[in-house]
Amino acid sequence: MNIRPAVEQDAAVIADIYNDAVLHSTAIWNDKTVDVANRVQWMADRQHAGFPVLVAVNADEAVLGYASYGDWRPWDGYRFTVEHSVYVLKTARGKGVGEALMHALITHATQQGKHVMVAGIESENTASIALHKKLGFRDAGRVSEVGNKFGRWLDLTFLQLHLDQREKP
Repeated sequence: MNIRPAVEQDAAVIADIYNDAVLHSTAIWNDKTVDVANRVQWMADRQHAGFPVLVAVNADEAVLGYASYGDWRPWDGYRFTVEHSVYVLKTARGKGVGEALMHALITHATQQGKHVMVAGIESENTASIALHKKLGFRDAGRVSEVGNKFGRWLDLTFLQLHLDQREKP
């Protein structure tokens, strides 16, 4: 497996992975799927803003998963904090793809001078929460019934990772 920056040719698989999460999970709290053009624009917007869009690929260059981060909140005071997302192809789950993508994101954010990485995870997604804790993320709180999908309320668990030990920005 290799981790590399996403390119436009990856957009179709990225859209497929995203849409699978929309249709079959509570990992993404959207109801509508996206097309390839949407993912191409999303990747361009992220990259233009200086944020990575990474893909994990196998030896044949087939995309196994993708990850990115962006501003946690849009105000200047939060500029050292990012929120990330990681999604893995259904057939590649449980094989270390998510963890490899997370290590790459953490390295990238640290090199970019970010201070904290935030994860917002649906509270029943125990596999994702366990992965984040394995990587050093700590509980930062839980807010109940702030989302809905599939006709039920969803709770959101926040975890955070300090990327450096700076006392001041």
